[in-house]
Amino acid sequence: MTAVEVSCTADALKVVLTDGRVVSVPLAWFPRLLAATPKQRAEWELIGGGIGIHWETIDEDILVASLLQPENFMRLPNEALQRTAQKRRRR
Repeated sequence: MTAVEVSCTADALKVVLTDGRVVSVPLAWFPRLLAATPKQRAEWELIGGGIGIHWETIDEDILVASLLQPENFMRLPNEALQRTAQKRRRR
């Protein structure tokens, strides 16, 4: 799955995928984005044909796959999300 559009609010990263889904995740998952200015957050580019997103000014790269299955790519800050990840792994 690849991204076609990216936007940020004050507290969320939203990514539109090629199949029309919109993935929204907390900016708290990405401290550099959270600390960035709105202008810096708006200066993104798709990399690898849309498999990732890059912000040059804050040196941040995010894989679309990490947004779809965060438990496989990052330490999640929320205990409830950790439990969800454990349940998925057991399936």
